[in-house]
Amino acid sequence: MSHIRSAALGGVCTIRFDRPERRNAMTLDMFRDYYAALLAADRDPAVRAIVVTGAGDWFCTGADPEALPALLDARHRDELVLRLGFEPHLPATLDTPIIAAVNGGAAGLGLVHALYADVRFLAAECHLATAFSRLGLIAEYGSAWLLPRLVGVGNALDLLLSGRRIDPAEALRIGLVHRVLPREQVLPAAQAYATDLAANCSPAAMAVIRRQVWAGLETGLDRAAADANRLMADSLAGPDFGEAVTALTQGRAPRFEGRAGA
Repeated sequence: MSHIRSAALGGVCTIRFDRPERRNAMTLDMFRDYYAALLAADRDPAVRAIVVTGAGDWFCTGADPEALPALLDARHRDELVLRLGFEPHLPATLDTPIIAAVNGGAAGLGLVHALYADVRFLAAECHLATAFSRLGLIAEYGSAWLLPRLVGVGNALDLLLSGRRIDPAEALRIGLVHRVLPREQVLPAAQAYATDLAANCSPAAMAVIRRQVWAGLETGLDRAAADANRLMADSLAGPDFGEAVTALTQGRAPRFEGRAGA
């Protein structure tokens, strides 16, 4: 039974971890279904932004504790890699912006899912933790690469080495999240943000910007600037820029095309 729910409305696809009785703890099948839902939303031309959230009072508590004992067997450890069927960093390869509505606590793999989002809204009632070191595990699924780039090396080492819980005030202070709101406001605020992207921002431009940022994390400034000049020339000649200029002169909202050719 899938515990991933997906629904699209007004250009926004909301994907929900839906296993509240287990605090949205993630099985391998659930992990795979989540990545399949992300990929399906990214390939849907009607979807221009994705919101990820959890059912109930948790975003995702991480890997299902009931599945952990099986990983003591080498055969199951190999299966874990093979059965996922996706690259662990899949969210970073997509063209569609991802907004995390972290409606409750997130730890381990659950926090990693939030880290792969472009923007994170956090409930004021919850805590976050990497948790890996407290289970004798290393920083999983690219979190050792992501965290230093989001919060700096010192903060990343603190969170990863200690595995301690941090509150929303600290998460906001170090830049781990972008907004802190009461729980009942987190999903509506994230969806409103995503709706604004879907309605007013060029999907082609957002796709290229996303690629620029992810690729730029590994290239020098000279290469990033040269790439930007080339991409700027392409965007100036593209249909969305012409539509934006026309809409501006006519005093109306632009009607952008899809991501074709982005």
